[in-house]
Amino acid sequence: MNMHNRNFLDAGRWSGRAFISEWAETRGGTIDVTNPANGTVLASVGFGGPEDVAQAAGEARAAQKSWAKTLPVERARILNKAADLLEENGGELAQWIMKESGSIHPKAMIEIEHGVLFIRHAATLAITPTGMFLPGMDARANYARRVPHGVVGVISPFNFPLVLSVRSIAAALALGNAVVHKPDPRTPISGGIIIARIFEEAGLPKGVLNIVPGGADAGEALCSDPNVAMISFTGSARGGARVGEVCGRHLKRVQLELGGKNALIVLDDADLDMAASNAAWGAFLHQGQICMATGLVLVDEKIEQAITERLVAKARHLPAGDPSSDQVALGPIISDAQVANIQRIVDDAVAKGARLLAGGTHDGRFYAATVLAGVQPGMVAFEEEIFGPVACIVSFKTDEGAIELANSSEYGLAAGVISANLGRAMAVGDQLNVGQLHINDQTVNGGPYAPFGGRGKSGNGTRVGGPADIEEFTQWQWVSVKDNATPYPF
Repeated sequence: MNMHNRNFLDAGRWSGRAFISEWAETRGGTIDVTNPANGTVLASVGFGGPEDVAQAAGEARAAQKSWAKTLPVERARILNKAADLLEENGGELAQWIMKESGSIHPKAMIEIEHGVLFIRHAATLAITPTGMFLPGMDARANYARRVPHGVVGVISPFNFPLVLSVRSIAAALALGNAVVHKPDPRTPISGGIIIARIFEEAGLPKGVLNIVPGGADAGEALCSDPNVAMISFTGSARGGARVGEVCGRHLKRVQLELGGKNALIVLDDADLDMAASNAAWGAFLHQGQICMATGLVLVDEKIEQAITERLVAKARHLPAGDPSSDQVALGPIISDAQVANIQRIVDDAVAKGARLLAGGTHDGRFYAATVLAGVQPGMVAFEEEIFGPVACIVSFKTDEGAIELANSSEYGLAAGVISANLGRAMAVGDQLNVGQLHINDQTVNGGPYAPFGGRGKSGNGTRVGGPADIEEFTQWQWVSVKDNATPYPF
């Protein structure tokens, strides 16, 4: 990847502003963006309220018809140019991801690399055939084609701010929609400003993409705006329920990608070191602030002690601290409130009989990699998504018992099964109620080519990525054609 030294993001262009057709001041004022590792102010951005969202939605609707008529090859060219710019400036832009979201450098670079891939995949959607001829009942010709919804609203979270924004934005744009995007106000630069800049520089027509950081009132305004036809939301189950409620009231299409309590099942024939490595990565990557994080490590009781010892050793050798030092494996938790919630869950587990074998403490927002053994149903750590670096070990006696434990969750996002016997692992995996199943791998997986989403509290059955993008960001239109109009009895 090229590492350009020029100031591509140039704060002078966007400081104190949002992107509503162009860089503009917002009626909602401004908000300071802070580094969660040390509290320093990184920049100021425009903070949008309902009036700003309404303006952005109106601009998007006015620009969408022309954009939909743009030749597919031209839409693809603009998208590929945006991907080039993201890739060429990845070294600079990754620093913003690190400072704003608390990412260590490797995780920030994963966001850059995956962001590029999502945009390039979207470019292929622009030139993918999306229609078919239909059988008819008379002499007329009938065909069905996929057409864009119009304006798509995108609402994204803080944890993977670039990837979880651009995956919906790029696909929606490629298929002829205009977009109004509300990034999380804690990460509006890596989740919004970066995306606005690459598409601005790539030559996207004005009004087609609008990016307005804002709070809950801006999100609600986006969900209820009459110019917005669809909402693509990534966030918590609680937030998703509210988005679904508002969109349902206004009869909008809604795509919800929510949280998870993801189980990694380790069968008794698994390689112990390999299984522990997978569990540690799944539980501790990005401080566990990932919807796909391994929320439960389900281990056959015959190897529970061996796996636990290895996982504890790994946790004790993962330092937490400021990612700018390049000397840590875990960065900061996003907020003090989230630190308190993690501690609440850990304390509840210990009070109910779980064994705290590593971590369970924090220095400000730096929460230590934590291992809880003896976690059982009825503990909050078993039931709830933690969004922190906590590995919860649960033992089982039989494969059927592991399946029952995994499926007892209200969530249904991802699961992994590790075994030396591939057929056995597949047999277990086939019975898990999840949207993403990974055999001989941990639960944190993603990319542009697979349909990503979950079941139950993890989402409404919709998907983003791969073949699902056309399904989500367009709708069928039936067209019938007669050579000439003909009379009817009336």
